[in-house]
Amino acid sequence: MSSPPCVLVVEDEIELAELFAEWLSEDYEVRVATSGEEALERADEDVDVVLLDRLMPGLSGDEVLERIRDQDLSVRVAMVTAVEPDFDVLEMGFDDYVVKPLFREDVRRLVRGLLERNEYDRTLSTLFALASKLSALESHKTEDELAESEEYARLKDDFEQTRDRIAELESGMTENDFEAVFYDFDRVDL
Repeated sequence: MSSPPCVLVVEDEIELAELFAEWLSEDYEVRVATSGEEALERADEDVDVVLLDRLMPGLSGDEVLERIRDQDLSVRVAMVTAVEPDFDVLEMGFDDYVVKPLFREDVRRLVRGLLERNEYDRTLSTLFALASKLSALESHKTEDELAESEEYARLKDDFEQTRDRIAELESGMTENDFEAVFYDFDRVDL
């Protein structure tokens, strides 16, 4: 049995950090850090999602985010903060930005959405890789060669299963999830 996804809650208000951890612990492995320094110690390859307070004494959430991205960890980061976003967010490498206060279902939905987007991205990459392999074979092999190949048959099955998984993930996504994955560039005056 695989282990549950890991969420790192980074919040200098200890009671709030513990509350978020309690809300998430039923479905996820939860780590708590109450400072930026502690967050960097606890962030590793096993962490899937970081809920990161922006304003903390010492190392700020902005600095923690930058260092996490510098470590090239494959992790989704949501800034969970009382700070209304300003134009400085344009340079920040977060995956989501939410303003407190948050309630139980908000926090759970946030984590679930980040995990689903992560799986969607990975599965979509796999689908494109499989499609490229199919295309390469189909453009250079005869119909008979393809029909006789067990490897080709497995590849086609993998492609179909991955395409079905994409459809399944898409059916559970909200409009906001799609906007996060496929930003509507028509809304931007370029």
